[in-house]
Amino acid sequence: MSQSKVQIKNLYKIFGKTPKKVLAQVKAGMGKPELLEQTGHVLGIQNVSLDIPEKRIQVVMGLSGSGKSTLIRHINRLIEPTDGQILIDGEDVLSMSDKQLREVRRKKTSMVFQKFGLLPHRKVAENVGYGLEVQGVSSDEIAKRAQHWIDRVGLTGYENHYPGQLSGGMQQRVGLARALATDAEILLMDEAFSALDPLIRYDMQSILLELQDELHKTIIFITHDLDEALRLGDKIAILRDGALIQEGTAPQIVLTPADDYIADFTKDINRGKVIRLKALAAAGSPYDGAMIDGSTVLADALLPLSQAPDQRLGVTDANGAYLGAVTLTQAIAALQG
Repeated sequence: MSQSKVQIKNLYKIFGKTPKKVLAQVKAGMGKPELLEQTGHVLGIQNVSLDIPEKRIQVVMGLSGSGKSTLIRHINRLIEPTDGQILIDGEDVLSMSDKQLREVRRKKTSMVFQKFGLLPHRKVAENVGYGLEVQGVSSDEIAKRAQHWIDRVGLTGYENHYPGQLSGGMQQRVGLARALATDAEILLMDEAFSALDPLIRYDMQSILLELQDELHKTIIFITHDLDEALRLGDKIAILRDGALIQEGTAPQIVLTPADDYIADFTKDINRGKVIRLKALAAAGSPYDGAMIDGSTVLADALLPLSQAPDQRLGVTDANGAYLGAVTLTQAIAALQG
């Protein structure tokens, strides 16, 4: 099991003139609409606790105003919390000095923004190397590392172009290359692909997943799109009105929604492409017939299940260890919800 890279503990953020004064009312149960009506304050984050494992993609999703972008900006203290704790590798970010915080922002975390955040007067190579420049890396090393990441994100030949000469998808590749060039352990991605056309967005998701297979970064990815969350997230946290409603893997979110709000999110999802057999395996149930990899999605498992002698298959993990058995009836029931 992965260790926690980032820990968010009982985090609150209240926007307004005197947030500390109304904090007690929020802790006593006052919700977002009531707080605004009675005090003029806006509840951004409400008692959120989240353990984010290292070397995994943690997705935080929700509708507009749910607090997801506010949450991610607390991790590198672009926003100061009203109450709570944020730990990176066990160190309290909120107690860090200005010098320590600068080091976290320069070397431990990198950020990719929805609207690219590129410097328009700098060429692609200069944008990619900007974080290294801030770190004080030599010009030769900057050029070498910038070129490496330009090549990796598929922008070879565009080194001397300005951002305004590139498409939106290409600009976001520059943003991704810039974030990766600093070799930061934590990648903060705030709606990074939401401004892109669907096909370009899918392509960027694929690039991110391919790079993650190699680099094993801790990625915190903000999105309002469930399809994107289910495709990218090792774990998914869903916010509503600043509160954490449910957290889990994609199959857990789809199979066992915590409430009607999340059930509405997931009702139109193609379950056959999301749910994997390991989520359905009856733990410990004996079976000595044919086996199938537990990472197989339901859509790909229906035919082998239907062809099995008793319409049942044993399910194994990535190492071949037996997890349990799944029947065709179970698979169909999971597809139907």
